[in-house]
Amino acid sequence: MMQSLYTASTGLLGMQTQIDTTANNIANVNTIGFKKSRAEFADLMYHVMEYAGTSTSDTTKSPTGIEVGLGVRPTAINKIFSEGSLKQTDNELDIAITGKGFFKMELPDGSEVYSRNGAFKIDDNGTMVNSDGYKLTPEVVIPPDVTNVSIGTDGTVTVVQPGATEAIQIGQINTTNFINPAGLHSMGDNLFVETDSSGQAVEGTPGLDGLGVLRQGFVELSNVELVVELTDLITGQRAYDSNSKVITTSDEMLQTVNNLKR
Repeated sequence: MMQSLYTASTGLLGMQTQIDTTANNIANVNTIGFKKSRAEFADLMYHVMEYAGTSTSDTTKSPTGIEVGLGVRPTAINKIFSEGSLKQTDNELDIAITGKGFFKMELPDGSEVYSRNGAFKIDDNGTMVNSDGYKLTPEVVIPPDVTNVSIGTDGTVTVVQPGATEAIQIGQINTTNFINPAGLHSMGDNLFVETDSSGQAVEGTPGLDGLGVLRQGFVELSNVELVVELTDLITGQRAYDSNSKVITTSDEMLQTVNNLKR
């Protein structure tokens, strides 16, 4: 059986992974805080028919050898944590991180998750939560009937209450960073979970120790660039077509061999 059939099939599977990754990026082009992914590949083992340096005579050696590759395999789908553009919303509970860092939130089971989506709301208790109701950690509770909520670049939350002329601090929003954000596990809903590869979460005050500052009244848009993704989609499709033609060509060659006896 011709090896090219199997080699081309690995190319089809690899390009399918590439197209699936690109499709997910495009689907989330308007998802707040979304971070695009990039598929990465490596060649497979090689069938060595002659090693480089093999003697070809008493005084000469093969300069290159003969090695035939056996295809390609996906090695990683890497999350790219470059910063997305900021969009002004004028919503006092919308917060964007300019620079490194994640918001920490708590799931109903008590486990901690992280996100770049700062489109917060308040629940029936006045607690700041995300769209799914997960509480921001440390917890911030907005008193009822406040006339103004201000969130500083360092995460300081202050409010002005009815009849008062001075703002009072009611909470502090911290951000969290990881030594290897690409190692975080994506669990959907714009949430990430710490893993052994990401390293331990390091919490701190926005603007200090390399953490980005906060911008009230803004949200961070997806970092997907449509032009780049559409280009990747076209190249992935062409590569998929080319691999399918390799299979067709190999099949025709086998058919020619089968017809030799006629």
